[in-house]
Amino acid sequence: MLSSKTPDGVVQQIWAHLLVHHALRELMARTAATRGLDADRISFTENLRSARRSVTVTPGSFSP
Repeated sequence: MLSSKTPDGVVQQIWAHLLVHHALRELMARTAATRGLDADRISFTENLRSARRSVTVTPGSFSP
């Protein structure tokens, strides 16, 4: 869901969603590579939940 009220804000939110998606997919690919797995075997949903937990549990640990 997009919460922006202006066209520029909507564009910014879409880019933010795309960047987060890319970052999570990169994390999945790196994790799979270190464990010798196919990246398709790692759940995107579980990865997203894990990222949310790590960011909310340890504020300030995520550096943009």
